[in-house]
Amino acid sequence: MGAAHGHLLHFHGHSPLHRAAAHHKLLLLLGFALTVVATPRGWWPAFVLYAAVLVGAVAVSRVPWGYLLPRLVVEVPFVVFALLLPFVGHGPDVEVLGVAVSEPGLQAGAALLVKGTLGVLASLLFAATTPAADIVTALARLRLPTLLVEIVAFMLRYLEIVVEEYRRMLVAMRSRGCEPRSPRHWPALARSLGALFIRAYERGERVHLAMLARGYQGRMPG
Repeated sequence: MGAAHGHLLHFHGHSPLHRAAAHHKLLLLLGFALTVVATPRGWWPAFVLYAAVLVGAVAVSRVPWGYLLPRLVVEVPFVVFALLLPFVGHGPDVEVLGVAVSEPGLQAGAALLVKGTLGVLASLLFAATTPAADIVTALARLRLPTLLVEIVAFMLRYLEIVVEEYRRMLVAMRSRGCEPRSPRHWPALARSLGALFIRAYERGERVHLAMLARGYQGRMPG
């Protein structure tokens, strides 16, 4: 069985989806996302079809649902907004579980929740089956601006470093009796996150200065 290692989201495996060319997968992801977003709300059979295609892709990839579903937590802001829409929307009301809510708001919230979930899950599947280096190569093969490709490459490289530093910071806080999940300790967590941001920014400046000292002129050597 595959295992996640070496990258934040990549799940090591040997499925056909893992072996597929990264730029082809990226184009498919973009096409899928645009199709989902462009589908009018209320076309529920179409969304069921999209979900079936996505479930089939997950099955082909052999990436466990237990690996993908916890990472859907990034969708939480969209979920909160979708749940609020029925209560702040205008138009005729409809009763749901004894509560009167806006019917247009309910439809808009449901569509937002479905579209967001499909898009996020498709993106997670792409990341799980594509190493970070292949994503950068795919962007270059699709002829995106060189500067943008290099920004993405550095972001992927140093995001792992920042996340590992954040994990060590949490361990250090807990060893000192500070529980980051407790509201009482949120001020300490906020100060630590601010310090982490400053260290990450300063690291980026030092890396850039080191690159300039080695002759970097806005383009990585081929």
